[in-house]
Parts: sequence; structure tokens; C-alpha cells
Amino acid sequence: MNYLSDVDRLANRFRVMRHGQSKANEAGVIVSTIESDRRGDYGLSELGLRQARAAADACGLPADTVIRSSDFSRARETAEIVRARLGAAEVISTGALRERCFGDLEGETVASYARVWEGDEAGTGHVHGVEPAAAVLDRVTALVADLERRYSGRDILLVSHGDTLQILQAGFQRLDPSLHRRLPPLNTAEIRELHLTGEPSRLRP
Repeated sequence: MNYLSDVDRLANRFRVMRHGQSKANEAGVIVSTIESDRRGDYGLSELGLRQARAAADACGLPADTVIRSSDFSRARETAEIVRARLGAAEVISTGALRERCFGDLEGETVASYARVWEGDEAGTGHVHGVEPAAAVLDRVTALVADLERRYSGRDILLVSHGDTLQILQAGFQRLDPSLHRRLPPLNTAEIRELHLTGEPSRLRP
């Protein structure tokens, strides 16, 4: 479900940030479960630390920015760097922003992503135990809807992962989540503002 499908306008300004380069990125392996993340050393690489600091310095966000982060180490470390630079309040971690689970592809090389993305568009993206794009859409747009109920007029930064944020972008644009790879991907440590586009579903013929 897309919890933004019937929203006319947002009460807050939302930006997303992909984590800086991680040690998993550096090694070219898939780490998509919290159990794998906690068992290993998959936080930010040295380059990732530099990327996160540079993005934090350049972002121009105010000190009262609300920051939510995936609880994976690479995202949490990125969020903490931004929080420290802004002097913002505590980062709150949430499972809603976790990496998309790639199921049986865990630990394989990142070359396996292409098979999943092809499967998304073909309607078979859930094979190998991969979390369906629609399930990711459900959890991330539910988080945005909850933040909309809690806050008004605030800058909100969501720190997460590549596929998770691709699918959230699709939600903001009210696209089928299976088409998420047709949208411009975020680079590591990139911050991007998201805007609602397209008509709310209740207004469509």
C-alpha cells in the first residue's frame, strides 16, 4: 500500500539521504539483513565517512531537522555525522527504513541486484526470498504518514539505503513500486528533496 496515494500536500519538507559508501559496498557484497549487519563490520568505509561529512557540511539543513535512520550501521553512522554537524536532536532509528531484504542473495556479489530489478518489472522480484517492492513501499510510506501526523512545518531527513529510497521515491511520485529503477538513483551520501507528484488516487478517472 502507498500511504501517500491520497495525500494532497505535505505538512513537512522531506529529504532522503543514502548512506555513505559502506564496507559492504567496498567489498561488493550484499548485506541486507540486520542480523548480517550486526554480525559483521559493515559500517562506513573511509571514503564513506568523508562523503557523509561533506554532505553534512553542504546540506544547509537547520538545527531543528528531524532525523530518522535505518538501524543498519552504515545508515546510522551516516545519520550521526549529519546530526553532529547540524547540532540536531537525537537520531531515532527505525526498522521502516531498513535495507530491502534480498533473501537468498544475502552475501552474494552486488551483480545479483540486476536480476532482482529485472524481476521487479517482470513481476517476479520476490523470487529467492527477496522482499517485494510493494512491501518496502508499504513500510516506508507508512513512516512518512506517521511523521506527517507528528510534525508540521519541519525539515525531515530520512537516512536509508539504495533500493529502499528508490521505492520511496516511487511512492512520492505515485508510481508502481516495481518501476523504481526507472527513477534517478541516489549516489552514496547524496541528499535529495522529495516532492509529491501526480494526482491523488481519488482524483484519477
